[in-house]
Amino acid sequence: MPQTLAAPAHSELLIKKSRFIGCVQPMSDRASAQAVVDALWREHPGAAHVCWALLAGGHSAAVDDGEPGGTAGRPMLEVLRHQDLDGVLATVVRYFGGVKLGAGGLVRAYTDTVAQALRTATKVPLQRLQTLQCELPYALEGLTRREAAQVGAELLAVQHGTLVTLRLRLPEAQATAFVQHLSELGQGRIGWQEVRD
Repeated sequence: MPQTLAAPAHSELLIKKSRFIGCVQPMSDRASAQAVVDALWREHPGAAHVCWALLAGGHSAAVDDGEPGGTAGRPMLEVLRHQDLDGVLATVVRYFGGVKLGAGGLVRAYTDTVAQALRTATKVPLQRLQTLQCELPYALEGLTRREAAQVGAELLAVQHGTLVTLRLRLPEAQATAFVQHLSELGQGRIGWQEVRD
């Protein structure tokens, strides 16, 4: 079963005078990952490279950022895949120390930096979430909110019009049973739509 990380974890290695600063962290998409990388450049303006790898919901990225092709991003991505992780961004900031490491040395350095960070990371089972939207009469709003709270669903939005529209997010594994249970309680007066995030 794929896992993700509970929180960011860090590592730092010094290899032949080059400094490698690693971080692995939960990440949901490429745009968010790019924002983190941009922030790392601002935080480390003197760095030679900010290499990164992302596995998130079937999407992946492996960025060498100027290192010889295939010596940074791809090896970092393979570490994430090997540990069956998803929804994870790995970044390594490199300060060049003046000594070239060669292709094999670079692969080892980037792989080891990510692996060291993952050793201290707390891994948790990946729980896919599903967003649902329902329309219901005002009389059923309180009942629906209570039932949603009981299963730990997150209330994302509420709109009051002719009917009440609720948008909820809950673990995918619970969604079908939740919809069925509420539909029975509402005696057919609750209309459901699945929402694509």
